[in-house]
Amino acid sequence: MNNIVLIGFMGCGKSTVGIKLSYKLRRIVEDTDKLIEKKAGKSISDIFKEEGEPYFRQMETECLKELLHTKDEKILATGGGLPMRKENHVLLKQLGCVLYLRISPQCVYERLKNDTSRPLLQCEDPLDRIRSLLAQRAPVYEEAADLVIDVDGKDMEQIITEIVQKLRDYGYLPEEESSISK
Repeated sequence: MNNIVLIGFMGCGKSTVGIKLSYKLRRIVEDTDKLIEKKAGKSISDIFKEEGEPYFRQMETECLKELLHTKDEKILATGGGLPMRKENHVLLKQLGCVLYLRISPQCVYERLKNDTSRPLLQCEDPLDRIRSLLAQRAPVYEEAADLVIDVDGKDMEQIITEIVQKLRDYGYLPEEESSISK
């Protein structure tokens, strides 16, 4: 399939990059968390509370399987924990080119320190929690990815420009598609 799949830690910009990239490339953007919420009829937080994390992780895998049967040429933004299941790596690669938006713990903290909707950050030392989780997840993200984009210290335009260039260099984006104006 010819989708562009965005993975990475919370706060790295998957949803925002997905939307901006969708305008740039004139592609539909889908967010796996939003698709799961729609199907379940409840929020991710409620799914975690009522059904537990293993149930939610299985829903993520099922969501990827369903996306394999849809029209491609989309941009797919995934939940931060989705790549942690090894079986999802195969599905991600089947869906398209997997881009890891790499971010530092300090940058995550700065972006999300006032975000009370993130259960992860509602603890005594959110920066330490971010460091710990990111240390676990970063190698898995790298393993799952075809391309890595560092997002620290860059504005959205720089990130989008770099993604388009890397996709073109990778041979994943046709020359004419990557030159579409904003």
